[in-house]
Amino acid sequence: METFLIRALQLVASLSILIVIHEFGHFLFAKLSGTRVERFYLFFNPGFSLMRCKKINGKLEFDFLSKNEPEHWKNEPENTVWGLGWLPLGGYCSISGMVDETQSLDDLAAEPQPWEFRTKKPFPRLMIMAGGVLFNFILALLLYGMILNIWGKSYLPVQNVPLGMEFSQPAHQVGFQDGDILLSADDMTIVQFNDESFRAIVEASQVKVLRAGDTVSIAIPDNFMQQLMAAKQGFASYRFPAVIKQVMPRTPAAKVGLLPGDSLVAIQNIPTQTFMDFATTIKQFKDSTVSIDYYRQGVASQAIVTLDSTATLGFAAMMPTELYKTEDIAYTFWQSIPAGVKLAWSKLSGYSSDMKYVFTKEGAQSLGGFGAIAQMFPTKWDWRVFWETTAFLSVVLAFMNVLPIPGLDGGHILFLLVEVISGRKPSDKFLEKAQTIGMILLFALLIYANGNDIIRWLFK
Repeated sequence: METFLIRALQLVASLSILIVIHEFGHFLFAKLSGTRVERFYLFFNPGFSLMRCKKINGKLEFDFLSKNEPEHWKNEPENTVWGLGWLPLGGYCSISGMVDETQSLDDLAAEPQPWEFRTKKPFPRLMIMAGGVLFNFILALLLYGMILNIWGKSYLPVQNVPLGMEFSQPAHQVGFQDGDILLSADDMTIVQFNDESFRAIVEASQVKVLRAGDTVSIAIPDNFMQQLMAAKQGFASYRFPAVIKQVMPRTPAAKVGLLPGDSLVAIQNIPTQTFMDFATTIKQFKDSTVSIDYYRQGVASQAIVTLDSTATLGFAAMMPTELYKTEDIAYTFWQSIPAGVKLAWSKLSGYSSDMKYVFTKEGAQSLGGFGAIAQMFPTKWDWRVFWETTAFLSVVLAFMNVLPIPGLDGGHILFLLVEVISGRKPSDKFLEKAQTIGMILLFALLIYANGNDIIRWLFK
């Protein structure tokens, strides 16, 4: 339960930041063009609002837990109502004279006014619609720059891991073997194993690895990514020995005196070269008494351990980044700015490249909703991971919103570009119908993605 609450809190906090920044982009460009913004809401408010406020006679007035706004607030329509809804699925910025999810054609029956969106020239309208996407990407640039400036960059070079990689079944089927050290994907040298190198591997025609001192080429099939998604096993992970980081109290490991730093090398005389070997082998000895061979400060020792029905020894293992030498890069404030821009652009280009898999059967099945997003956050609050995840989600939100789908910012931008090119503005009736169709498609996608989360949770 605690894990769920921590992840839920991080999800709501992150999405709140992204929504406010996105809608503020629309708000700012609307105000700069002299367009009225009627309402600015974090979260949706069907039925009632948790809170709303508005400047009346020069002073802020607040209204809590009510269905409708106070009647006298209508006397100052030029001021924006700032509100907090109760449904955390997004937010909105209601702009006067604009056909969107907050206003229909019936709301625009009156004579157009100079403060309305529909009376503005194409360029101000374009900037109003692009403001949300622009601000989300700027936020990502700033967050990545901040992360690099505060925490720097640390990575584990593949050459520093002598045991190589542990590969999934689909990777084995195309020719990879456990212990291979990744060298290159086509013309790209693989320095570290991350999203960029993984993307290069699945899209390459040839991948070179170091195997038992020899360089071996592996042909990669065109549908390798689809094979990995269908198997739901990932591609590979670092191989590393089972070295104890922490011994849990009142466990078999604690009872026989195992200590942090002990390297576990065999169970019942079965060699366990890696942590995965150890974790797999020990499961064979439920409700058994077994011998555990280990090294402590270079000296070989053995312990006799009695395991219960879970076959759990009771320790946390050291991770590869704790066992092998990492490369650590520090950034000054001025260095972090271009580095943050480069990192944000890399995330954007990578995510846009991955979108092609959504249109495959395997990609569609892997789509996720709020549950999948929550899984991106750690089970314990970590500020670096929180800001890294928020920065990535900001990139995703910017990209998704620029897609030319009615109901999204990209749909409005598309119609504006058509207007600029053709010299003819689409009718309000057409825009309303397009908006309705787009919203139906988006809600269907939302239901499908979150349905996938529920199915995965039920049948995991």
